[in-house]
Amino acid sequence: MPHIDIQCFPRQLSDEVKQALADDITAAIVRHLGSKESSVSVALNEVDPEAWKTRVWDTEIAPQIETLIKKPGYDM
Repeated sequence: MPHIDIQCFPRQLSDEVKQALADDITAAIVRHLGSKESSVSVALNEVDPEAWKTRVWDTEIAPQIETLIKKPGYDM
C-alpha cells in the first residue's frame, strides 16, 4: 500500500495538473514496485518557505538523509 506524500512550496496548480501528477507518480510506483494502481495514494501538501526547515528538513529529510534514494542538492 504505497503512500506518497509530496511536500513543496505553494504552487498554483489546477486540478488537472494535480491529477496528471498523481497519475504519473502512480504509474511509476506500479511499474517499479509492482503495486496495484488501486493501492497507491498520493498527497500534495504545500509548505510555506519559512517553515520548510523546521517542518520538513529537520523532521523528515535530515534524519533520513543516509537512506534517501534521492538526496536533495542542498542542505540546511
